[in-house]
Amino acid sequence: MSNQKQLNLGVNKDRLTSLTFTEPVKVGSAELDQLITDIAIDAENRRSSGSEARPYYAIDLIRRTRLGALRLPVELGGGGASIRELFYVIIRLAEADPDIAHSLRSHFSNVDELLRNPASEQRDTWLQRIADGALIGNAFTELSSKNVGHLAFETTLSPEGEGYRLNGTKYFSTGTMYADWVLVTASTLDGIPVSVIIPTDREGVIIKDDWDGIGQRLTGSGTTHLNNVFVNKGEVTVIRDDRTPFNSYLQLYLHAVISGILRNVVADASALVHKRTRTFSFAAADTASADPQLQQVVGQLSSSAFASEAIVLAAVDALDIAVNSAVDGVIDYDLSHDASLRAAQAKVIVDDLALQASTLLFEVGGASATRKSANLDRHWRNIRTIASHNPTVYKARAIGNYVVNGTKLPLKQIYF
Repeated sequence: MSNQKQLNLGVNKDRLTSLTFTEPVKVGSAELDQLITDIAIDAENRRSSGSEARPYYAIDLIRRTRLGALRLPVELGGGGASIRELFYVIIRLAEADPDIAHSLRSHFSNVDELLRNPASEQRDTWLQRIADGALIGNAFTELSSKNVGHLAFETTLSPEGEGYRLNGTKYFSTGTMYADWVLVTASTLDGIPVSVIIPTDREGVIIKDDWDGIGQRLTGSGTTHLNNVFVNKGEVTVIRDDRTPFNSYLQLYLHAVISGILRNVVADASALVHKRTRTFSFAAADTASADPQLQQVVGQLSSSAFASEAIVLAAVDALDIAVNSAVDGVIDYDLSHDASLRAAQAKVIVDDLALQASTLLFEVGGASATRKSANLDRHWRNIRTIASHNPTVYKARAIGNYVVNGTKLPLKQIYF
């Protein structure tokens, strides 16, 4: 495809295992462990090279192993994972490479939406594409929107002949530059919100690699321009905003990524202690690894990582219950609200916990840990960037209003 780039030639192939697969990876399998290990090695190789090489090698592995089909039932060619199992894998994947995990956010969200849909020829076609390894990106956000989640778009879908023409500009298209297909939201000339899924290499689709955030820099979160793109009638779906009253999936996904980053913070802290050849002047031991205060810091970091993961997975359990309540694609209102409440509560605590931990990491390394070549600031930058999706203060206030006054959380919480 025109948006597919060459594999990263800087990968140290001698350190990578030879991946050969005859079926999609499954939770708990040696093949999944092998995949995550190779993604971690690729990320380390790219970091150590001092460049910001894009993770095309890892994306290629994901296609070949059909990780994107993890949620599909086995009989449909997938890995048969539950939502909780999927989120646990996302945490592990984010530990290996948070950019890769984040890049798949829209894909897995779209997969779950398709799984909830009533059976149809269109749904079966999409499930088969996913089983074959196809990845789906997103083109949702418009900077002209008055608030996040508003279902009125400047991007337009206009009738032309036997199909339509799509025109507009989308921002923060996370993962789209790595995807085979992209889901685009638009409005018809009558103001009806619709979505279309089209190939990323279709004429008129221009994906720019222009994301310049301080963190999550390799997530492919650039700008997508749609210049008179032809759309077939069968590629258009009217958006039903009654299907998921409260959308907690996309928010929880971000905090699964943060939990994975915290796992990596703990690993880096332990490595820093072992690498230290000198102790601090006030140190209580002759070696860093025997220093009780450094041990305490690492223990605090490990506990923070455990707490973050436990909180996220507890909220995921509420999401799992809500999703399984769906009838004709519509999730039970009260169960959906409970899942959204748990996701918001998780965000309020996990954001603060993670930002503190990514700063506390430097307490075990001394000034040498602040070297640019060490790249340890990436954890704080990545967490800060992820946590900035919908500020915590709004979630905390909404939770408080519910607890005090019984006012339910806002509807149509859509996060891209």
